[in-house]
Amino acid sequence: MALGNLASRFLVAVVAAPILIVSFYLHTPVVTWAIVFAASLLAMSELFGMTLDERTDRLAALGFGALTCLAFYWIHPAALPNGRAWQVLAANGSTFPVLFLGVIAPGLYYLFRFRDMSTVATRYASTVFGIFYAGVLLTCAAALKRDGGGNHGGDWVLFVLVVMWLGDTGAYFAGRFLGKHKLYEAVSPKKTWEGAFGGIAGSLVAAIVMKLTRFHDALPWLDLVLIAVPGAMLGQMGDLVESLFKRSTGVKDSGSILPGHGGILDRIDAVLFFAPYVYVYMQVREFVAAL
Repeated sequence: MALGNLASRFLVAVVAAPILIVSFYLHTPVVTWAIVFAASLLAMSELFGMTLDERTDRLAALGFGALTCLAFYWIHPAALPNGRAWQVLAANGSTFPVLFLGVIAPGLYYLFRFRDMSTVATRYASTVFGIFYAGVLLTCAAALKRDGGGNHGGDWVLFVLVVMWLGDTGAYFAGRFLGKHKLYEAVSPKKTWEGAFGGIAGSLVAAIVMKLTRFHDALPWLDLVLIAVPGAMLGQMGDLVESLFKRSTGVKDSGSILPGHGGILDRIDAVLFFAPYVYVYMQVREFVAAL
């Protein structure tokens, strides 16, 4: 007899959570990056599977996506060696390599291999979008480990996942037992306003637990609220955006790699919007503190 959806989710979490947590707290950020990189490849593969019909286009898009994510993470002052040549490269940032690999290179690919002229614009747009949506946005989670500051790099990655996962749990139970008013029926018929508020509450509770157990004074209460509440809303909108893609392409799940969860993209859709928000918030906070 097949396990129920909730039981399957629980078993996946029991197996995956310890592995992820150990990787986050290793001294080197490379292991966290490798896990995130693998997840980004799977997420891009699932998205390209929904939006690109030709296998050759999917493989090319995945190759460009992998190179773009590598450039985004590794061409950075915190990732490169301290030699003068490397620091000159780091000072110029990864902007041009990322744009070249993520936008220009796919354009050249489709220029010389457009095949069906009537669909090339859609295929090109789908490729570029998939690279940045499922690849670069997720790579921000690895950047949190690398740039987290002090000993809190692993805490920040865990913070992002716990806040999103407990928010999802809060939304599930609030929606199931209290849900009456539809949130956005055209995109996700089962989601309700009650579930949305339950999700925000769950995310806020998770953030408070992380502060009390891991961050203490390193995460002031004002920063916690400014990260957790808008971030919870962004995460739920990330969930809706992925639901929009699936409905528009006629698929139920982005994949089947995770029992009870569907695909990787189904599980990280909220993280895709939340991780970059946390990363940018941290950078802005450091900039303001340095003034």
